[in-house]
Amino acid sequence: MKFEIKGRDAAGRICKFTTKHGTVTTPNLMPVINPNKILISPKEMKKIFGTEMVITNSYIINKHKEYKEKVLKIGVHRLIDFDGPIMTDSGTFQSYVYGDIDIDPIEIVKFQRDIGSDVGTVLDVFGKPDQTKKEAEHGIKETIKRSKKSASEKDDMLLACTVQGSIYLDLRVKCAKELSKIDADFYPIGGVVPLMENQRYSDLVGCIISSKRGLDPSKPVHLFGAGHPLIFPLAVALGCDFFDSSAYAKYANDRRMIFPWGTERLDDLNELPCCCPVCTKFTASELKKLEKSDLILQLAKHNLYISFAEIKKIRSAISEGNLWELVERRANSNPFLLDALKELRNTENKIWLEKFEPISKNKALFYTGDHTIHRPIIYRTHKRLLNRYEQLFDTTVIFPEGNKPYSTYYSPYVKEILKKKNVNLLVHSHLGPVPFELDEMYPFAQSVFPKNIDKETDEESRKIIDEFLLGRKIILWKDSRTSLETDVSEERKIDMDLRRISAVTDMQFGNGASKALFNGKIKIVKSKKTGKIRNIYCDRNHILSMRASDGMFTLKIGGACFLHDFFKYPKLRVVIREVAVPFIKEGKSVFAKFVEDCDSALIPLDECLIVNEKDNLLAVGRCLLNKSEMLSFNYGLAVKTREIKKRS
Repeated sequence: MKFEIKGRDAAGRICKFTTKHGTVTTPNLMPVINPNKILISPKEMKKIFGTEMVITNSYIINKHKEYKEKVLKIGVHRLIDFDGPIMTDSGTFQSYVYGDIDIDPIEIVKFQRDIGSDVGTVLDVFGKPDQTKKEAEHGIKETIKRSKKSASEKDDMLLACTVQGSIYLDLRVKCAKELSKIDADFYPIGGVVPLMENQRYSDLVGCIISSKRGLDPSKPVHLFGAGHPLIFPLAVALGCDFFDSSAYAKYANDRRMIFPWGTERLDDLNELPCCCPVCTKFTASELKKLEKSDLILQLAKHNLYISFAEIKKIRSAISEGNLWELVERRANSNPFLLDALKELRNTENKIWLEKFEPISKNKALFYTGDHTIHRPIIYRTHKRLLNRYEQLFDTTVIFPEGNKPYSTYYSPYVKEILKKKNVNLLVHSHLGPVPFELDEMYPFAQSVFPKNIDKETDEESRKIIDEFLLGRKIILWKDSRTSLETDVSEERKIDMDLRRISAVTDMQFGNGASKALFNGKIKIVKSKKTGKIRNIYCDRNHILSMRASDGMFTLKIGGACFLHDFFKYPKLRVVIREVAVPFIKEGKSVFAKFVEDCDSALIPLDECLIVNEKDNLLAVGRCLLNKSEMLSFNYGLAVKTREIKKRS
């Protein structure tokens, strides 16, 4: 199996998952193929919808005498006529629906292996939401026991070991950790269908996050039974890679149509609020007049069009860096999803999510409602403001929200203020406190909020400002007549450019980084066109370049040397094994399998120092993974090397 990250946003990821029957892209939707009643053939699904992988039920095939004999001869791919990867389920869901089923847990794994399944699934014990903790604990013990035995029988089949634990989050973590120790390849999150059927999305969020906390991050995660696109964006943002859908057929049989916001009954519709090929070919009244079999087929196709379109939207959102916006917009269409989003507001979940959140995005942060202020990237920004930003003076002048960049908008007034008094300059923005020195930094400059915000956002921003300004003398700027005492002399005037590069440096690299980098003769080079800072030199060494896209720094090798000397190991380091050192010295990037250790504070798209096991600086690069991912993935890049250290 090969699984590697190609793109990311939130805890969501675009990955390439390779099996013996081909490579698929995640997030991925696997339509459920019922061998007893194939409504749309997998081959047709591939042609119409671009379906890359499907899932079918080995228990049903095994119990059907004719199918069993045939599939053992020709294999599951020929049985359902599909040449791409196939995952098989084991019968766990049937045991949940019908009670105990007559099948041996190890025999069903062997059967999946023998029929050529690309990904076979253990017969786990379904954890019902209403069971006691003792019952759930017994279930995960049995699931782990079966998984260990099944792993020895898989041969070249990839094995899916399902995380159970009911709604008990500590049991989910425990189960996930134990399963991660097994030679498994794929991790479904099971026992969640009843939660989704009853729209208990808050509980679902807890089950996903707790499972993800314990799982090996280098393996695919499959949310079992999540077939409705309404839940796809949130589940992907929390780290789910695969979904399976039987809903397309079940809903069609019940004359129901899937939409991104929910489900509608055909009989309740006068018009079709959709432009898929089915809905452009038929009107609502024409669909209602179709023969039953044809109607079910057309509704099933519509349901798949909508489901696959949502997967494509999610991939696009990941690539563009606005997955959280898609999540929030979808949640605004369902009150139970709104409740689920509120589960992400607790500090523990924010801390976990923030580790996967890239340092900046390709697009501006867009406000969608009161949940926006609680995004992990804003949590990180506030945390760094409180812990890394140094306020130079006792007095702070606070400006109201204005046009961006704030330092340009308020420039005439700032000049007059600084002639009289050395003060901290701050904007009370919708995001919270924004020091003028940071007003070009993501997400302060790259964010779009309405003029009037909701009460929750206003209260959160005020709370952060109060904490940030605790113990400071405050002057609220109203207009040019705002009174300020004159107490500044010529020699005490502050260089605003130096303040800016120092503040951004400390925010980005950590406390003390500015002292390490700017300990010499500083030369700041600005763009002739825009007047913005572009390159910084210290004693003629090129140490930093400021990116126009996010107002942060690209670290040059000269700056990397200063930071390496200043910060103690393992701060900012990615440590590579000696076998990879020659390749790094040639300027090649760092593959995850060669990473020996890493600073746990590094996050995706952070600038980093690439060192060997003796802590000798080799190069400077940009992280593509966080520490847990670097130390677990066997495929793909961990760090993109920017510049190597030349031999002295």
